[in-house]
Amino acid sequence: MTEQNWSRTFEQAALPHLDAAYNLALWLTRNEQDAEDVVQEAFLRAFRFFGGFRGGDARVWLMKIVRNTCYTWLHENRPLQHAAEFDESFFPSDSYAPNPEQVVLQNDNRALLRKAMEKLPHNFREVLILRELEGMSYKEIANITGMPAGTVMSSLSRGRDRLRQTLMALRNGDSVPRIAGGTREGIARGINSQKGAAE
Repeated sequence: MTEQNWSRTFEQAALPHLDAAYNLALWLTRNEQDAEDVVQEAFLRAFRFFGGFRGGDARVWLMKIVRNTCYTWLHENRPLQHAAEFDESFFPSDSYAPNPEQVVLQNDNRALLRKAMEKLPHNFREVLILRELEGMSYKEIANITGMPAGTVMSSLSRGRDRLRQTLMALRNGDSVPRIAGGTREGIARGINSQKGAAE
């Protein structure tokens, strides 16, 4: 295969997934410039190792490279810090023009959701992003993260529970409950402590 054909084949396989790659990197780094750097490095790695790609789902293959590049970058550049502040304004607004009251409510809800997502542990945030924002299947997420599909499903369930709990606490002005390890028992203790505080 000539170099021009090689480049064209890579572009056809990888470029359609550039937005998804950037979205994942942005949520994991929570910084626009860092996300751009991570995606650029990931695409360079993908291009370099494109010869090893044996067909299949290019999106999953590429997202796995982006994820691994992101965690390597975070480990090297922020060893004591998980991520920087995420700015919701990086995403384009909808074409629908809501009234001023709806704008205020939407902004409050977005800020609340952003805060709640930021409080989630990386493993829960990652699977939620891949499933809910990128629409990936359990199998695709398992291939990207290296987790068994059952672990992906349980992580999604625990992540959704933790997100729901965190949203409720933030909405009520309560402190966000700390749940050790994210186990069912820990979640139950957190829920029961919230019920006890409300009574």
